[in-house]
Amino acid sequence: MKNKANKAKKESFKDILNFISEAGMLKQVKRSGWSVLGIKNAETVAEHSFRCAVIGYTLACMEKVLPYKVLLMTLFNDLHEARITDLHKMAQRYIDAEAVEKKAFYEQVNSLPNGINRELIDLNKEYRKQKTKQSIIARDADILECLIQAKEYYGQGFLQAAKFMKKAPRFLKTKSAQKLWHLAKETDLNQWWFNLSEFKR
Repeated sequence: MKNKANKAKKESFKDILNFISEAGMLKQVKRSGWSVLGIKNAETVAEHSFRCAVIGYTLACMEKVLPYKVLLMTLFNDLHEARITDLHKMAQRYIDAEAVEKKAFYEQVNSLPNGINRELIDLNKEYRKQKTKQSIIARDADILECLIQAKEYYGQGFLQAAKFMKKAPRFLKTKSAQKLWHLAKETDLNQWWFNLSEFKR
């Protein structure tokens, strides 16, 4: 009996380790939408997800919402891309992207212990429905991160990135995200490091 329990525990740890290893694939998967601009060394999904979580936490605090769910939604929102890569909007015209993403995600978390997989599946469903304040903030974080990245690429000389900045702002729902984008649009995003690196006498 004890051996069975130990074996089950070992298998559970192995499943968790596999899950963690798979998440690391996101450090290799490029965000495909930027390829149409000719950006060869575009950000990875992991880089996008990290700043999404930073933005999500900040927006949750600004909107006076507990950030726990928002953080999890932003961190795990693109996990399925470790298996199916990042499908840009053109590719999504030809497949049922939502069904494919859900299938990949559910398979990824299925072997995790019940407490973990249940929470991640519930949060994934909540995010997709876009009915709760937390899910709306998490979506805003995703959009805002993409907008800021587009502005950064525009500043690096990829002028077509301006097209990404035209449609997306209308989908921002929270006042905090809307105000941050309005400010980002009018701001030199390099100013923070320029101020820190000024020569002193």
